[in-house]
Amino acid sequence: MKFEGTKSYVATEDLKVAVNAAITLARPLLIKGEPGTGKSMLAQEVARALGAPLIEWHIKSTTKAQQGLYEYDAVSRLRDSQLGDARVKDIRNYIRRGKLWDAFRHEGARPVLLIDEIDKADIEFPNDLLLELDRMEFFVYETGETVKARNRPIVIITSNNEKELPDAFLRRCFFHFIKFPDKETMQSIVDVHFPNIKQRLVGEAMRIFYDMREVPGLKKKPSTSELLDWLKLLLNEDIDVSTLKETDGRKLIPPLAGALLKNEQDVHLFERIAFMSRRKE
Repeated sequence: MKFEGTKSYVATEDLKVAVNAAITLARPLLIKGEPGTGKSMLAQEVARALGAPLIEWHIKSTTKAQQGLYEYDAVSRLRDSQLGDARVKDIRNYIRRGKLWDAFRHEGARPVLLIDEIDKADIEFPNDLLLELDRMEFFVYETGETVKARNRPIVIITSNNEKELPDAFLRRCFFHFIKFPDKETMQSIVDVHFPNIKQRLVGEAMRIFYDMREVPGLKKKPSTSELLDWLKLLLNEDIDVSTLKETDGRKLIPPLAGALLKNEQDVHLFERIAFMSRRKE
């Protein structure tokens, strides 16, 4: 079982090494990197490449670790008992399986479990999963059973670095930081998504894109996914490369910039730069 990338996902050599190391060590792979660099997509592509089922657990600020194991619906059981429902005799009817339970009890090929954006949850969330991810088992108190993994899942955990993760949790993971793609890697990514695109348009678009990322004071740098969205719009609107090469100071904000600039502070920043350019003329 080895990951070599896929036709639709450009994986760098160091990323392939990280994925395969985590598989060999049977440890969770913790992936960090800028938003939009393909962290969540990695789990989908690993599952596709290995022919494995994918189980996704998307974390929110209100998500509790227990929800990944199971939840006991005591309210429904109480209501059914008041209605004389025969199901109340078996407490298993009120146990809701979580994503870890699904992954542990999956039959067949070794599944890929994605725990997406773990840093959105409470700071104690990672610690609450330490034992379960380490031993690949947990105890169900209501039924007295222990749920053990039939096939140890390949666990991929993503983080946007919004919170520091506990050291005890980090020790149990294999870590990899996805660096922002250089121009050569980005060209490969664009070629995968737009195989027949005019290279002059790509070259100019990428020049603008990387220049925008270097602007001091930018609150949110445009990401890989946003570059792809922008290229799609440029093609759809049949924007000529000459329009992108515009050097007029009054037109420093590129066409369809809403695909790249995602907040008013950054739009105002580029408007100020354009205003200063006009004053210098």
